[in-house]
Amino acid sequence: MTSDDFTVAMETVTAWAWGPLSFLTFLALLRQHPARFVLQLVVSLGQLYGDVLYFATEARAGWAHSDPRPLYFWGYFVGLNGLWLLVPGLLLVDAGRQLARAQRGHDRPRHKAH
Repeated sequence: MTSDDFTVAMETVTAWAWGPLSFLTFLALLRQHPARFVLQLVVSLGQLYGDVLYFATEARAGWAHSDPRPLYFWGYFVGLNGLWLLVPGLLLVDAGRQLARAQRGHDRPRHKAH
């Protein structure tokens, strides 16, 4: 693994940036912090970006780092790693909806009291 420059770089970013930022997002969600959905969007988008790069890099390498047995490839490599696409994707959609709802509420014309 240490000879794969891409994996080492991505895991370094994950450990030093996405890990702490994910924890911060968790705390923001627990405390109902106003920035919670912005943080959720950023973390989810970063996770999706890393996953897409991971799968694309592996595909370009001809799946050289994956066991070719069908159960392992489809069950473990695609299935379990696919969860890392599904969960951030759902959270990204949720964050987008929450932010859009907040923006709609902010953009509503205010009625002046007479």
